[in-house]
Amino acid sequence: MFSLDLLFEALLFGVLLGCFYAAVSIGLSVSFGLLDVPHVAHPAIMVLGSYGTWIIAGKLGWDPLLAGAVLMIPFFLLGVAIYRFYYEVFEKRGTDAGVRGLAFFFGLAFIIEVGLILAFGVDQRSVEAAYIGKSFQVGEYRIPMRMVVAFAVALILTFSLSFYLSKTFTGRAIKAVAQDEPALRLMGANPVRIKQWAFGIATGVSALAGAMLIIISPVEPAIDRLYIGRTFCVVVLAGLGSMTGTLAAGLILGIVESIVLMLFGASWAPAVAFSLLLIVLGIRPQGLFGR
Repeated sequence: MFSLDLLFEALLFGVLLGCFYAAVSIGLSVSFGLLDVPHVAHPAIMVLGSYGTWIIAGKLGWDPLLAGAVLMIPFFLLGVAIYRFYYEVFEKRGTDAGVRGLAFFFGLAFIIEVGLILAFGVDQRSVEAAYIGKSFQVGEYRIPMRMVVAFAVALILTFSLSFYLSKTFTGRAIKAVAQDEPALRLMGANPVRIKQWAFGIATGVSALAGAMLIIISPVEPAIDRLYIGRTFCVVVLAGLGSMTGTLAAGLILGIVESIVLMLFGASWAPAVAFSLLLIVLGIRPQGLFGR
């Protein structure tokens, strides 16, 4: 039966879930929102980061977040290499790079998923940390510590990237590269190098998002399919390239999904992201916070 207590609980967990959605979407907000790269392999790379976190945390006994932070460096280099290949093979050769690039990133996602299955099987993997499995009491409600960790990391990622994109020359160049490349060249910046750097940042952030994913719940190779709709929904809902908008959009998706889960059950929750995506595209294509 519906009650104000249940609604408050849904709102509370929706906020925590929404911050997690924002954290796992912020890399896509850079690659797709600012660079116009159809990066549908973003969730698969995030899952790859989860498995990397599982290996490091298991072998060395590190905290999963520390493992994810360390993985950001090799993932940054991986992102630079992926974009360079995408540029040389697709973007450099014509105006239909988006369509051909979409097939490329779908193929990349498939290769990552199959590679993970061959290497680790289809069993779920999880990590251990002091805050996983623990909770604290707020009134009548128990809040999982792992969700609070995701909440904190989402805030740090959002405001760090917002500061970097707004206050540094390279950050402003990243925001400008999709709008006016000739003007950016006049400012002495190479658009291709700027895009490489930005895509590297987006991929590096995905490693940390993968660490949060395996903290929230066990992972298996095909779990990336659950996040394709959610991450694109958050980015489009926010307005392409808006970092603070990504946080707000993640909160909206998390709260709506939590309320739907409470009222109609878990089977309806996956439809929320696609429904919001269609509504936003139909009513306000530039997103809630887009220009």
